[in-house]
Amino acid sequence: MEQVTTAIIGGTGLYKIEDITVVRNIHIKTPFGDPSDRITIARMGNREVAFLPRHGVGHRYLPSEIPVKANIWALKKLGVQRILSVSAVGSLREEIRPRDIVIPNQIIDRTRLRENSFFGKGVVGHISFANPFCSDLSTLLYESVKSLGHRVHKDQVYICMEGPAFSTHAESLLYRSWGGSVIGMTALPEAKLAREAEMCYAMMALSTDYDCWKEGEQAVTIDMVVENLKATTEKAAEALKQVVEKLPERSMCSCNEAAKYALVTEKNKIPSSVKEELSLFYEKYWN
Repeated sequence: MEQVTTAIIGGTGLYKIEDITVVRNIHIKTPFGDPSDRITIARMGNREVAFLPRHGVGHRYLPSEIPVKANIWALKKLGVQRILSVSAVGSLREEIRPRDIVIPNQIIDRTRLRENSFFGKGVVGHISFANPFCSDLSTLLYESVKSLGHRVHKDQVYICMEGPAFSTHAESLLYRSWGGSVIGMTALPEAKLAREAEMCYAMMALSTDYDCWKEGEQAVTIDMVVENLKATTEKAAEALKQVVEKLPERSMCSCNEAAKYALVTEKNKIPSSVKEELSLFYEKYWN
């Protein structure tokens, strides 16, 4: 299978980026079931990029239902080294306005129903997750958005909630008191599984509303989210094209060896079925 080193995970609106050419569509079977949808390989400038709609074409999966393990495994199988994630968020800060773009550098996990690790079932591993987003990739995203003249905020804290309902007023105020900057439903377990799979991961969070903490503002509705998301997606698409053009051939950060010292279980104690599932990630260490 031909290698594609960069992937974009986001909504179907991203397929409407101008000046890209769809090359082919791929369906990859994984040990963890089917990915969210087919992976579209498209040419942006002189690079091929893999596009994966997080919720499936037509938006069929709730945040808690997204087959994230299958998505990450399938992208790794393609040869992807870097994932650019695009996601809608609510703002928890006055200065982060609807239609602004946010590049988070931290996450607070409020999910509770999701499988969030490839480890388990006979193999134990503990990755470092102190800095959950790739700093190199995040910096490139920030600089690209800023150079295009769009409002952008870096070094922000993403609260990942379970959903699918939006926050209560009390929850929104609580998250503000914790230092949260934006709130969304999809950064986890995506970021964590990408780190376990030794892939760079950075997010472009698109602010669509003020959640429900801000007095005098209309409570968040899906109509509001969709309208603002459409407007901001155009900005995101511009920035993504620029980022893809600037990416070096190979990542120079430490993400590609994040599991080097993470694996604890002795090789001969790992069940063969589990070893087969995870050899795509860790065979280099087991050998």
